[in-house]
Amino acid sequence: MGLMPVAEALSRVLADAEPLAAEPAPLTEAHGRVLAADVAALRTQPPADVSAMDGYAVRSADVARVPVKLKLVGEVAAGHPFQGTVEAGEAARIFTGGVLPPGTDTIVIQENTVRDGDAVIVTTASSKGKHVRVEGLDFKRGAVLLAKSHRLTDRDLALAAAMNHPTVPVHRRPKVAVLATGDELVMPGTTPGFGEIVYSNGYATMALARREGCEVVDLGIVPDRLAQTAAGVQRAREVGADILVTSGGASVGDYDLVQRALAAEGLALSFWKVALRPGRPMMHGRLGVTHVLGLPGNPVSAYVCAVLFLVPLIRRLAGRSDVAPALEPARLGCDLPANDERADYLRATLAPGPDGVPIATPAPAQDSSMLMLLARADCLLVREPHAPPVKAGERCSIIRLVP
Repeated sequence: MGLMPVAEALSRVLADAEPLAAEPAPLTEAHGRVLAADVAALRTQPPADVSAMDGYAVRSADVARVPVKLKLVGEVAAGHPFQGTVEAGEAARIFTGGVLPPGTDTIVIQENTVRDGDAVIVTTASSKGKHVRVEGLDFKRGAVLLAKSHRLTDRDLALAAAMNHPTVPVHRRPKVAVLATGDELVMPGTTPGFGEIVYSNGYATMALARREGCEVVDLGIVPDRLAQTAAGVQRAREVGADILVTSGGASVGDYDLVQRALAAEGLALSFWKVALRPGRPMMHGRLGVTHVLGLPGNPVSAYVCAVLFLVPLIRRLAGRSDVAPALEPARLGCDLPANDERADYLRATLAPGPDGVPIATPAPAQDSSMLMLLARADCLLVREPHAPPVKAGERCSIIRLVP
């Protein structure tokens, strides 16, 4: 199997990925999730004509000519409607949010009045409907205000609550299981022996998945043994993972056992080599209902592949339409030579440009084992295969890394 272009590889990853089933989510757990159905208002807002200001509810005919003295017959506060009707020559004290009493059709704000015992003197005329929020001003019962496939913002949650929905129908959160392989790996906090390295890949992968709203299952590290690797794959299936992400062991060396373990479980392999740097030995396939992504073992390669393939897959399963990494324009901060047959994703820092377009300067070293440069990077500078040499100041494309 030859090297597959990045765009084709992503297309294959997403080809059979459908949004997950719907479930009702409480509003406190729905932020950032995608609606699986339209949401219509269960009530009218406001449910009646209400005052937009503190003042007095009156008949507009009574205050067409001022000054005029009106008899006070009651008080209206939000949640405490007036019992009765305001007649000609009368007024009711009212506060913001109070329901207009029957017989009234306008509000005189308190700054335009003078209190006189059990009466009020209106000094400024007020026309019909002044300072009144009419019934249904915001929305009416039955109106679809949140559409299917919309990703819920914090403002949407306030709207859904006002519509009287305690829950909303959203696509289920994807469950991602992360499995690392390698005899050389030890956990952070231990003392590595000679030839051992501290495991780091999974922490970024799991953080990316959680940032995208996933439920994450950490399957830990398994040694380079076929039986233990197969057992790790089986655990992913047992926990109901929608996506199994492996780290390392996806190539074809004598100790790269992930493909063999997955094949034994029935993997339908889609691809395992991508025209990408870093990240060439990237694998994808299906294991029944579980999507499988085999990330390379080098830390930076694993991260770049997670950004390019895992995040879009998660978003597609979650019901989002904006799945692919967003490309933004930038200007080069240094000269770059011609590129070869692989797409490059270079770790780069950003600085403000004089024309508002950021300046992207790639790190001078791009070895796929160097995590410090990844941690300091602001973006990935994208270079297409066979790109010609470019000079500092020329346009380029970047993928911003979320802080």
